[in-house]
Amino acid sequence: MKKDDIQFSNSQAKKIAMKVSKITIIMNLILFILKLFAGIFAKSGAMVSDAIHTASDVFSTFIVIIGVNISHKKADSTHQYGHERLESVASIVLSVMLAVTGMFIGLNGLEKIFGGNYGELEIPGVLALIAAVLSIAVKEWMYWYTRSAAKKINSGSLMADAWHHRSDSLSSIGAFIGILGARIGFPILDPVAGLVICIFIGKAAFDIFRESVDKLVDKSCDEEILEKIRNVIKAQEGVLHIDEIKTRLFGNKMYVDVEIVADGSKSLNEAHEVAERVHDAIEREFEMVKHCMVHVNPK
Repeated sequence: MKKDDIQFSNSQAKKIAMKVSKITIIMNLILFILKLFAGIFAKSGAMVSDAIHTASDVFSTFIVIIGVNISHKKADSTHQYGHERLESVASIVLSVMLAVTGMFIGLNGLEKIFGGNYGELEIPGVLALIAAVLSIAVKEWMYWYTRSAAKKINSGSLMADAWHHRSDSLSSIGAFIGILGARIGFPILDPVAGLVICIFIGKAAFDIFRESVDKLVDKSCDEEILEKIRNVIKAQEGVLHIDEIKTRLFGNKMYVDVEIVADGSKSLNEAHEVAERVHDAIEREFEMVKHCMVHVNPK
């Protein structure tokens, strides 16, 4: 992505993340109250569990707020390269929470399946079904809303929170299937749906964890972006050849180190101008590049 296409500065990105987080906290609190009310009065254990799951989303959003605030702090004497990687730490925390949520849903499903006391379960009321449908709709909207904002500002922790919303939506689908199944005489559908949901949540948690770790261990950018960087470098006046190019992810940013070949008969000032053209072009053309270091080798 080119920097000319940037719509948001760092301060604007932070404001977007804070706005999204505040909205999701308010929506989750409202959903928690509605689900808990419906679960208690409609005698639905699945809906009460779903309400608790929604309450955990409030906590995860607070982690997002902390991560975004810290990652946008300016570089200081003890963190001279900035704090962007701390957002990846927040994403890892959220991925673990997501995995634990999925694990408990799966264990709960297995316990019900092997318990076999389906006939002893109370038949939940229609209110629980209505609450489940409402939760699915709202949580899917929150997922797409948060995901869109996360992609705009390239926020890993916000994307992790979006998947937390999706996990709650899947949990509500499981609750709906379980409640409906109980009402029509098939209570085993509840735990079976829970096991399927557990797998989806676990996959999402693993993907978020892997991506966050990549940003912490200096993983290079993908080949497509690397090729675009090469093309930009080669297009600069005075560049005869690229000897070496290295990239490393740094949170939601990237560092580029490149060695170019220039005419050895040029003066130091002229060689410096070539390096400056390469440096400025890369930082101008690629949004995620935080800094580019250019070394000139003489031909």
